[in-house]
Amino acid sequence: VQLQASGGGLVQAGGSLRLTCAASTGSFRGYGWFRQAPGKEREFVAAILSDGRRYYSDSVKGRFTLSRDKAKNTLYLEMNSLKPEDTAVYMCAAGNPIISSVSASEGYRSWGQGTQVTVSS
Repeated sequence: VQLQASGGGLVQAGGSLRLTCAASTGSFRGYGWFRQAPGKEREFVAAILSDGRRYYSDSVKGRFTLSRDKAKNTLYLEMNSLKPEDTAVYMCAAGNPIISSVSASEGYRSWGQGTQVTVSS
């Protein structure tokens, strides 16, 4: 599957951005977003399963909302109340993660190229 992420940019703290991930197929069980800041490990942000269940990291819960348009094979990440610590390259991913480990990157086999999100203080 090919994944194309877009929507990143520069925003002030407290602002909002909407990321989009267009997938060439919707045949996987799980789709998610991960992020990686300079000098840091890649970390889980959010995921959605084919049955509609959503998962969020504690750091973004209540601020980020993940949704999916199955007809368009497109994933959306609405990010509100952005903080400088949200600055990172955001990557979308697709795969068949183990239900108990949807936050583990090993469960995702396809990755998009990433889109830069920069939040200024």
